[in-house]
Amino acid sequence: MPMNYNAWFQCINGCPGQFSLLEVIYRCPSCGDLLEVRHDIDALKTRAAAAWIKLFDDRCRQNVYPYGSGVWAKKEWVVPFIDNENIVSTFEGNTNLFWANRYGKQLDVEDLWVKQCGNSHTGSFKDLGMTVLVSVVKQMMADGQPIDAVACASTGDTSAALAAYGAAAGIPTVVFLPRNKVSPAQLVQPLANGALVLSLDTDFDGCMAAVQEITKHKHIYLANSMNSLRIEGQKTVAIEIVQQFEWEVPDWVVLPGGNLGNVSALGNGFLMMRELGLISKLPRICVAQAENANPFYRAYLKNFEHFEPVTARETLASAIQIGNPVSIRKAIATLQRFDGVVEQASELELIEETARADRTGMFNCPHTGVGLAALRKLVKRKVIRSHERIVVISTANGLKFTDQKIAYHSGTLAGIHPSQQNRPVELSADTRQITDAISHHVERVRLLDQ
Repeated sequence: MPMNYNAWFQCINGCPGQFSLLEVIYRCPSCGDLLEVRHDIDALKTRAAAAWIKLFDDRCRQNVYPYGSGVWAKKEWVVPFIDNENIVSTFEGNTNLFWANRYGKQLDVEDLWVKQCGNSHTGSFKDLGMTVLVSVVKQMMADGQPIDAVACASTGDTSAALAAYGAAAGIPTVVFLPRNKVSPAQLVQPLANGALVLSLDTDFDGCMAAVQEITKHKHIYLANSMNSLRIEGQKTVAIEIVQQFEWEVPDWVVLPGGNLGNVSALGNGFLMMRELGLISKLPRICVAQAENANPFYRAYLKNFEHFEPVTARETLASAIQIGNPVSIRKAIATLQRFDGVVEQASELELIEETARADRTGMFNCPHTGVGLAALRKLVKRKVIRSHERIVVISTANGLKFTDQKIAYHSGTLAGIHPSQQNRPVELSADTRQITDAISHHVERVRLLDQ
């Protein structure tokens, strides 16, 4: 692999100075704002666009470590100089695009796809960023840097990814979780992988403040998305989507937003492809927020002239229950560059949309339900047109939220009257009763598509 490719940290505001990706640094020393990873684009341009496409296609799903990973297949665009023996990968990425044809017809859209990022090792898109971050930490430790542990604040998925990759690498991990605000399926993941789980009497923003204070000590490395190494892995979702469409760009990408790191990650992926000549246009982006945690939506309504953090209220979409997103500046810049919009979804809207989509073959997390509810609104207002190609990012596997789905279908979800309720039908072993139940079910399915 050519060694003339390089990448480094640089301030998002353009302050002078470049910093090694192997340095423990999260913010600009001059202005205090976030850093981003920059690549030597001139060096990358020495390989033609067609040659990059061939390289990425040839590596897709192969078993040569680590290139079978959807992230590390694009190694030169992520962390080009890392030693392969220090890469910690579960062959993350390469997740499927679900053609949501039946669900799309209900929305009156013709070309709807759902990118199933939850079909990953720990069940969420967070694996894509964590493989990069933990691999860089392993490289740093191999180079002699005194790092004792890696830590994150989380509402579930980040902690699961960090714990799994840390366990695979043999690196101690510490996760800060808001007490009683994480599903049991999410809580058990870091426990099973041997992380130190600190359940704090606060919300995510409080956990985030605590982990930033702790990681001021450089021997504990910060793994949240304010560390832009995470963004480098997550940006490969954009590349995967285009690759899966034979290198054609969709018209719209809709994704849920909480801490907003994934918004800028997606944008970075598309922008890098355009800069290197693999694509010639950009999609529009919709960021969807839960109404109970909607600071980005409120700022959008004011044309981003002013941003105010909010105290996030409880939401079924717990992973995006964030009132003070650390990546707000990056997200605003991305949305403006992509002619983007922000929409919100109420608790009823997000859970009902999740249930509707599930009845067409999906099994989505509530955060995907936020994205789908936003899509319905934008289609109804004709912001999104029926003929346009749309990709909704599904961020996590619905199996992490089985308790919530059971509560919905049993009618015990507080404040929700489920329109898609589906309960077991208890019958005797009488064939007439069974036949009647089947007939009723068949008719109900038919009505769903009318």
